[in-house]
Amino acid sequence: MAGSVAGLVGRASSPPVASGAKRAAFSDSGSLDRNVLRLALNAAACAREVGAASADRLLTVIDYSKASTQPRLWVLDLEREHVLFEELVAHGRGSGENYATRFSNAEGSHQTSLGLFRTADTYVGSNGYSLRLDGLEAGINDRARDRAIVMHGAPYVSEDHLRAVGRLGRSHGCPALRTAIARTVIDTIKDGSLVFAYYPDERWLRGSRFLNRCS
Repeated sequence: MAGSVAGLVGRASSPPVASGAKRAAFSDSGSLDRNVLRLALNAAACAREVGAASADRLLTVIDYSKASTQPRLWVLDLEREHVLFEELVAHGRGSGENYATRFSNAEGSHQTSLGLFRTADTYVGSNGYSLRLDGLEAGINDRARDRAIVMHGAPYVSEDHLRAVGRLGRSHGCPALRTAIARTVIDTIKDGSLVFAYYPDERWLRGSRFLNRCS
């Protein structure tokens, strides 16, 4: 979804914004929580500061505290302060039903992982056109490659599935998108942009290197 920019989202009160971080305003961000946006901007700025990421124009934010029935993935153009996409996204079947409440980095858990990821290359696999993700947080999401946690399209991410079941279908831990939009989103964010997956998990919020170790 596209729109104009109005207000300014300032520096987060906790944790501090990394040096050189961009401040951004996204009046067209729909239901994206301002606190989650601040955390995502902080984490992205820290990743660039410590050399974990270089592409700084795009940032994808996923808020897993929201129900699967709500749009909870946003692709942000940080240079233009503009929302490119606001989309439904599935969570892992091991993480919960309509709401995701459990998260894991473990093989076979079928749970979603939190934290900061960097997008990599694309391929065509059992779920069609897919985007590999590299987890940047040790013990939180760094087994994403081993677990084949990728972004892909899925028929269970649709308004029809919502009406029939009352929630989205669930993946094996992948952030699955609507089939109709998946390729467009993937081609927009592939090759080195950042993905920030949020849930108010205290262990992760206290321990994340990207939320707590930049000044």
